Amino acid sequence: MRRAIGMCELKTVSSGVTAADLMVKTADVDILEAKVVCPGKYLVLVAGELSAVRASVDAAKAKYEEQMIDSFVLGNPHETLFGAIYGSNEVGKPEALGVLETFSSAAAIVAADIAAKTAMVSLIELRLARGMCGKSYLFLTGSVSAVQAAIERAEKEVGDYGMLLDSSVIPSPAPQMWESIL
Repeated sequence: MRRAIGMCELKTVSSGVTAADLMVKTADVDILEAKVVCPGKYLVLVAGELSAVRASVDAAKAKYEEQMIDSFVLGNPHETLFGAIYGSNEVGKPEALGVLETFSSAAAIVAADIAAKTAMVSLIELRLARGMCGKSYLFLTGSVSAVQAAIERAEKEVGDYGMLLDSSVIPSPAPQMWESIL
């Protein structure tokens, strides 16, 4: 895996596809995901060296400013981030549950990365706009104090630029709740 990732989240499919094309033509990046999500938005997730990822995201932001919903560049994403995106992270014994919901997919990825780097928590799932009218969420688990610290730090980051929708921490979820999540 290359050391940096970046995302552009656009309002329309046509602008998203042409932005993805621009991104790979601008710099040496690989497309990890380029897809339509609810409600007809388009996500482009790229990986590469930090300078290349930054150049590709910046080019798309400049050319498609009117169509851009959100974007990010992460220089060193947490190693469990992709498992959460693809639903493949193994969770040992779940403890407290943290939930954070955002208005954009990009904000949810940034929040998950920050949460995982803030405290000893395990990312469970990162749902990116599918079936959610464009919103996204993350689930994580760990001790109550770790989950609380991770959620508070992630809230601050995404809240500072207006993408936080809601969050909660459940100290001891019912076993039936865990069955529905895991």
